[in-house]
Amino acid sequence: MGLLAGRTALVTGGSRGLGRAICVALAREGAAVAFNYSKDEEAAAETLRGIEACGVRGWSFKVSVLDRVGMQALVKQVEKDAGKIDILVNNAGIGQVVPLALMEEEDWDRVMDTNVKGAFIATKAVLRGMVREKRGRILNIGSLAGVKMMQAPVHYSAAKAALKGFTEALAKEIGRYGITVNCLAPGVLDEGVSGNLPAARRDEYLRHCALGRLGTCEEVADFAAMLVSDRNSFMNGATVVLDGGV
Repeated sequence: MGLLAGRTALVTGGSRGLGRAICVALAREGAAVAFNYSKDEEAAAETLRGIEACGVRGWSFKVSVLDRVGMQALVKQVEKDAGKIDILVNNAGIGQVVPLALMEEEDWDRVMDTNVKGAFIATKAVLRGMVREKRGRILNIGSLAGVKMMQAPVHYSAAKAALKGFTEALAKEIGRYGITVNCLAPGVLDEGVSGNLPAARRDEYLRHCALGRLGTCEEVADFAAMLVSDRNSFMNGATVVLDGGV
């Protein structure tokens, strides 16, 4: 029996990178896992195969996290098939390496919308069911750039800092329903959004990291699985940094 046996999870942005690793880690612990993606059907198919290889049910939905109606339909379908959604991991996010002086308004909006508004839309879609069940686990995937002053794109840092505030306020609001809300803030990883960093930025990170290496998506995903399990039943409103010691 895994940590999440009998649970059903929704992971946003699950087709690749950290999102895929989280999907597979939750499935390995026994959860049925649904995820959404926006573009890459081949990558999404690979994630779905990884989920089903763990012997659990998987769902794949091609719908943007910013599509409110689409996300509501996704949640209704999973609730119809599985009865309820116990876990939400707000992972969908994008990054862009550009200085503020060269940043266009459209750049700002795209990063803020995907990273923050997407979490709002997904959370609102699942929240009624969690309140009805009087239990639930919500985990927002933040970033070290949202909790520590470091050289990072301004709009990305602002978006991840907003997720920290979203976590804390929502935890206060819905804790009385038995729902916990936490935030996991990884440092620089070996793939995913971190792959957009210039080599000089990664080298600088390694110089300051006590472990002297980048993290892996699998390490973060395994920790995420524990955070949304019943072994972590009293943590609420917290932001946990997983950065190798920076």
